[in-house]
Amino acid sequence: MTSFAPDSIVLNRKLPLWYQVSQSLRASILGRSPQDPLRLPTEEQLAGHYGVSVLTMRQALKELEDEGLITRHRRRGTFIEPAAQRGAPVRLLGSVDAIVAQQSGMTAELLEHGSTPVPAALADHFPGTGHVAMYHRLRSDEKTGEPTNHARNYIRPELGERVDVADLERWPMTKVLRDVVGVRITRVTDSVEARLADPETARLLQVPLLSPILHYTGITYDEEGRVLDVAVIHYRGDRFSFSVTLDAD
Repeated sequence: MTSFAPDSIVLNRKLPLWYQVSQSLRASILGRSPQDPLRLPTEEQLAGHYGVSVLTMRQALKELEDEGLITRHRRRGTFIEPAAQRGAPVRLLGSVDAIVAQQSGMTAELLEHGSTPVPAALADHFPGTGHVAMYHRLRSDEKTGEPTNHARNYIRPELGERVDVADLERWPMTKVLRDVVGVRITRVTDSVEARLADPETARLLQVPLLSPILHYTGITYDEEGRVLDVAVIHYRGDRFSFSVTLDAD
């Protein structure tokens, strides 16, 4: 039986290995195509793929099993749960793969894209740049079709020329820039605040005007400290929560 092939990851030794592996595998699972097999490789094969011990791999798989993304059967193997709930909170420890996982696992509809003047609020992030490439997407729950968030990504124009819009129907922008365009991402900063739904958000997310939403801004940097992407996402307040764990070291 053919097994599911997860993406690769470059491990950061400053973060728990099991956590990085679980988030990378989580992102691969949520971003899979419908035709991909549901069976995962064995623990030993996955450990070799990620370059970690079997014990570390076992801990990563337990995290995904507790979340309901996979099921494990003695002597039969480990399988992706196709009906798994995609809206669980994500614990962020500083891994880019955690950001990818947070944004994965939903049906995405591209509402509009093209070149646009740099919004005044983002001018400091794109100095000397008059226009950026903008992508506006509506994400919905795969099972119910219910809209969950709408997102605008503003990226550097030279990167926009290399983005295939078909990839954005399957993967979040962070993954497309890193794994398809080939940009080296060194840092993503997040901010989340409570706001009230404006008319556009209320219409797209099918919520009452002025109802609570979560307003998320994610800024992606390359190794030179340049801003590559600014993501502005409006989440339904009744569907998402965020938690952050800070290492005392």
